[in-house]
Amino acid sequence: MNYHLYPMGDQAITIELGKEIAPETHYKIKMITSYLDDHPPKWMIEYIPAFTTVTIFYDPYEVYQKSNYKLLPFEYICHELKSILSKLTQSKPIESRIVEIPVCYGGEYGPDLELVAELNGLTPDEVIQIHSSGDYLVYMIGFAPGFPYIGGMSEKIAAPRRKSPRLAIPERSVGIAGKQTGIYPIETPGGWQLIGRTPLRLFRPEMEEPSLLKAGDKIRFIPISPKQYAELEEQQ
Repeated sequence: MNYHLYPMGDQAITIELGKEIAPETHYKIKMITSYLDDHPPKWMIEYIPAFTTVTIFYDPYEVYQKSNYKLLPFEYICHELKSILSKLTQSKPIESRIVEIPVCYGGEYGPDLELVAELNGLTPDEVIQIHSSGDYLVYMIGFAPGFPYIGGMSEKIAAPRRKSPRLAIPERSVGIAGKQTGIYPIETPGGWQLIGRTPLRLFRPEMEEPSLLKAGDKIRFIPISPKQYAELEEQQ
């Protein structure tokens, strides 16, 4: 496994596993985070996975104790991580969870669907068909609580961000920005083109795991009618 280690201040270290967003890099990140979940080091406070990196925050005092005050915390963590990473090269493949996301496209739920279709020389139905047949992967969660950064959307339905962002986008809205698609888990300003909305709650602060989605999930968008949307929303 090729990687680089960088200090992030005096209490964190970043493992860089690539320079570009790619499934291969993501699976290396998932391998590392899965190991940290199963074998959390006592010195680790938390970790943050991103597109090409994993940043690990640690307790310097705990590290000093572990090294018997002989090494600087960064030096000790580098030694520990090199040992951990060397064991992961033969780890078994990590299975991805498949999550179905029902979406009511167009109308009041997707006011920009027709614009996305027009920009790409397609009909709204063709946009829906392409969007709901993509091979999607959640690379990371960020920007807002529970917001999934999703890869795998077809360039055939790519659309630029709005020149003037909306001040409030309804929670659970499904949008397109450039070559990406995403879901707004909470109401927030944003400039994505809105093509639909899901009745599912992506951010549930009352739950032990507040984010419905997590890095490594595979997503399937399922078109539904307004009636189905209302019925599913009542069940949330």
